This record gives sequence, C-alpha cells and structure tokens, in this order.
Amino acid sequence: MASVQLRQVQKSYDGKNKVIHGIDLDIRHGEFVVFVGPSGCGKSTLLRMIAGLETITEGDVLIDGKRVNDEPPRNRDIAMVFQDYALYPHKSLYDNMAFGLRLRKTPEEEIKTRVMDAARLLRIDHMLDRKPAALSGGQRQRVAIGRAIVRQPKVFLFDEPLSNLDAQLRNEMRSEIKKLHQRLGATIIYVTHDQVEAMTLADRIAVLSAGHKMQYASPDEIYNRPAAQFVAGFTGSPPMNLVACHIDALGADLGLGARIALPAELLARAGSSAGHVFGIRPENLALAPRHVPGEVAVPAKVVISEPLGAETLVTFQVGQVELVARCAASFKSPSGTAQTLYLDPSAMHLFCQASGQAI
Repeated sequence: MASVQLRQVQKSYDGKNKVIHGIDLDIRHGEFVVFVGPSGCGKSTLLRMIAGLETITEGDVLIDGKRVNDEPPRNRDIAMVFQDYALYPHKSLYDNMAFGLRLRKTPEEEIKTRVMDAARLLRIDHMLDRKPAALSGGQRQRVAIGRAIVRQPKVFLFDEPLSNLDAQLRNEMRSEIKKLHQRLGATIIYVTHDQVEAMTLADRIAVLSAGHKMQYASPDEIYNRPAAQFVAGFTGSPPMNLVACHIDALGADLGLGARIALPAELLARAGSSAGHVFGIRPENLALAPRHVPGEVAVPAKVVISEPLGAETLVTFQVGQVELVARCAASFKSPSGTAQTLYLDPSAMHLFCQASGQAI
C-alpha cells in the first residue's frame, strides 16, 4: 500500500493549451479513488501521468512521499490494468500472469506461489493452461487483474477496465473488483466515465471536467452536496433536475406563476437576482405529503411517463420548466393530468448560472 499526492499537476502538449489544469489530490494508504468524468475530460491522461506513461508539464507526483516525476514506470512500483486487457495471445494464462515476474528474475517457485494465490483469488485457477482466445471478456479481464496482483505493487491503476464488457458482465466484475479491494486492502486509482461505477466502487471520487477538478469527496457528498452544477448534472440516473430561475424574496420563480419557496438560509445566500439554477433530485419530489419540515407544494401537470418496472419516471410541467420525479411503478396518469408535487426543502440546491458553483 502507498499514498499518492498530486501537487498542482498540469499537462500541455504544445506548451500553450493545457489539458490538465493544476490538480491537487491526496490519496491515502489503502484508499479506492475513482477519477470520473465525460470523454475527453483528462482522467486517463492524469492516470498515465501517475504511471509515468505521460510526462508532467508542471507540478509533482509523489508516491509514499517520494517525488517520482523523473522516475520511469518500472521504478514507481505500480501496476496498471488497461481497457483492452493487453494479454499475450500465444501464452497461457499462467505465463501471462508470470511474465512480469520473470522479467524481474523472480525465483520460479515464488512465481508459482504468487500466480496460484492470485488465480484462486480471482477464481481462474482451473484454467491457467488455456490461451486468451479461449476466454470470455470477463475472464480475460480477470487475467489482466491477476497479472497486476502478482506484482504486489504499491498502487494499482485501472484505466476503464470494464468498458469493453456487456452490461451484466460489467456489473459482475464491478462487484468482484470491490471484493478484491476489501481483501487486498490495496491503494487503487480507477478511471471510468460511468458514474454508477464511480459511486459504487469509490471511497472518494474526483469529478473532472475539461481538465479541471470539480469536486473531490465521498460518494455521499458528491451525490447529496455537489459543489458545482456540473457535478450535480453528471451524477445520478436520472441526474438532478436543474432549471434556470429568478430568485426573489418569496423563492425561486419558475415562470407562469409557479414559485418554489426556498429555505431561509438558502434564500439568504442567494440574494434576490437573476442568474441562478435551481436543483433537486427526482427522488426528492413526491406525489403525496411526506410531512418533512418546511415541505413545499407546487401545482404540476404530467408531460410523459416512462415505466421502468420497479419504478416509473414521470416528467412534470411546473411553470415554464420540466421536472422529473421517481414515482411508484403503479403510477398511471395520462399526459395533461393535474398533480401536486411535494418538495423536500433539505434537498434543494442553488447554483450560480455564471460560475456553475453551488451557492
């Protein structure tokens, strides 16, 4: 296990246009940290800078307190698992997992012990004589992870390891990776564009956008206390309702006479002006009172219903905006039906429209 620190890390390829903008991160011993964000946000570039596969334009990367900017990848004591498995097709699974140890002149008896221990952990010990072509995608990814485990590195780096798998297999492997972290207690840095993966796997999440760190916090804080509009809109499925509004002394004006009364503290922070975005998650809208303190009721009309089996997502017209709510699977109201929505004030958010930052 090891700690990893990023100190004002920057990256540019032409000396002018930065793709990573001064990122600071502290990753603790044994922590599972996920870099998440849309394609092109810089998460894989940041991971490759930690690995030593990309040069660092400015700033420092430290592993266990040691600056490693100028160290080649082989000297950083890290192991990386790639999206495309990167297995040798002509070698058996055993030889694929043993290859790195043989390069390091590890005694053959120790290699056998390490490979068998990792194979049993990943439940592939019965197929070590097979070639990669005879395996499913999930089995190949287990081999790639096993090859990293036998190295016994200080830090594991995962670069979108599940993106080539189908949905069911991705769910299974996600669970296996979480169990693996619990057993090994290893420091893991994991890159994904899938916010569900990030929320379910991470101890802490770094949300990235266009090379900037938008928030670095626990999954609970990322979901319930987003520091920026981007974070609120990126996390959750469906994501948070985010609608432009005008703030006055009575609350958030959504147009056509619809107004949401805001908690006094939130209203005081916002002031009275235009240029705000109101946010609330779909599960914090209800069709019946939940009798929470300060609960707010607003008139609404059904726009469209989307049955999902266990629940129904319903889009409502409220003033000039639309809000999505999670409703019971039994919800059956045609478009245009008048309803009353009940909002939990403790789950309301406001963001500055100009900066995108939470108020």
